[in-house]
Amino acid sequence: MKPITAAAKLGIYLPAAPAEFQSSPITRDELDALRDNPPEWLVELRRNGPFPRDVVAAKLGVSRSGLVRGGITEALTADQIGELIANPPRWLHVERDVHQKVIAERERIKAANKED
Repeated sequence: MKPITAAAKLGIYLPAAPAEFQSSPITRDELDALRDNPPEWLVELRRNGPFPRDVVAAKLGVSRSGLVRGGITEALTADQIGELIANPPRWLHVERDVHQKVIAERERIKAANKED
């Protein structure tokens, strides 16, 4: 598989991975080996980032679109995410509320469809 696909499956930001990982195709066996016995660089990326936008969004409790509306277009590190959580700007409060409403609406629709 392409490195971008492997990075997504590992939940890491591809540009932060070693050049060897970025430039070579990854087999499923290699991907499984990385999951089962991650090298130090993978452990470090998963711990401190930088993280891809979908991971940043999940850690902040917002959607990826909410990140963009909040002006976050780049990968963030754990420290940067921690700072946003510790001192949430107004946009983060708004986007968290929007995200929770969207989730609640999805659950409502799912429950309504089950009743039919």
